[in-house]
Amino acid sequence: MLLAEPALQSPAIAHQRVDGAVRIEFAAARSSTRLADLYQRAPCRVLFPDTDAREPIQAVLLNTSGGLTCGDRIQVDIVAGPHTRATMTSQAAEKLYRALPHGEPTQIDVRVDAGEDAYVEYLAQETILFDGARLRRRFCADLARNARLLAVESIVFGRGAMGETLRHGFVHDAWRIRRNGRLLFADALHLDGDTAALRAAPFGFGAATACATLIYAADDARELLAALRARLREHARDDAAVAHATAREGLLIVRLLADDAAILRHALIHAAGALRALAAGYSVRLPQVWYC
Repeated sequence: MLLAEPALQSPAIAHQRVDGAVRIEFAAARSSTRLADLYQRAPCRVLFPDTDAREPIQAVLLNTSGGLTCGDRIQVDIVAGPHTRATMTSQAAEKLYRALPHGEPTQIDVRVDAGEDAYVEYLAQETILFDGARLRRRFCADLARNARLLAVESIVFGRGAMGETLRHGFVHDAWRIRRNGRLLFADALHLDGDTAALRAAPFGFGAATACATLIYAADDARELLAALRARLREHARDDAAVAHATAREGLLIVRLLADDAAILRHALIHAAGALRALAAGYSVRLPQVWYC
């Protein structure tokens, strides 16, 4: 007698997810800044390219997975000790792929801790959201009394070269900046569901398909506003990004919008370069990875 073969049951699919992390610490060494500690967990890696002697030490963050999707997690912790000068940037634009239905958002957390008289740059290249992507991103900075921070984050809503826009998805992009424990800046962009309709609303982005926020946190922030606005006007063109700057207590904030990712990138390179030159006397040229 032949026994019937048992029915095959499809096991639940366990999707592989990344849980990457970087912790990088800088310390002052006489008149320069050196790497004091480094921890990295795949897929996160850090490279340290040679820089001009007049530029800060530079750390380049890269993601060896080639992109992120729902449920992936990335944690970046940057500790700049007293009197340090450091630049953190990313190797290339980060891609966020379409998420599974009801999948957990990709989570990216960046934390900066800057000590007395530290100057820190966090110059992340753009994050490109594929249609259906889900992102929860947080940038938190804790600054000592006279520490300075220059930070930028940007988002591209879809792959324009592929004729794609972000029609549906989830985006929660939050900023928190504190000085001596006191909250200076709290901001969040939240889009959920029909993101195309939300962006096209009168209070939204209009025809823009990319946006960026550039922030300089320092005691002299307000003093640089007029000079930065002049630089932005010099660069303005009819087809360029819309860029506006404002200042409040201890903060200079620049918002940029464009209907093309390449235009936004060009304008952002100019704005960030102008601001780092005004604030710290460094070159208007950003790290080389921005031009590759």
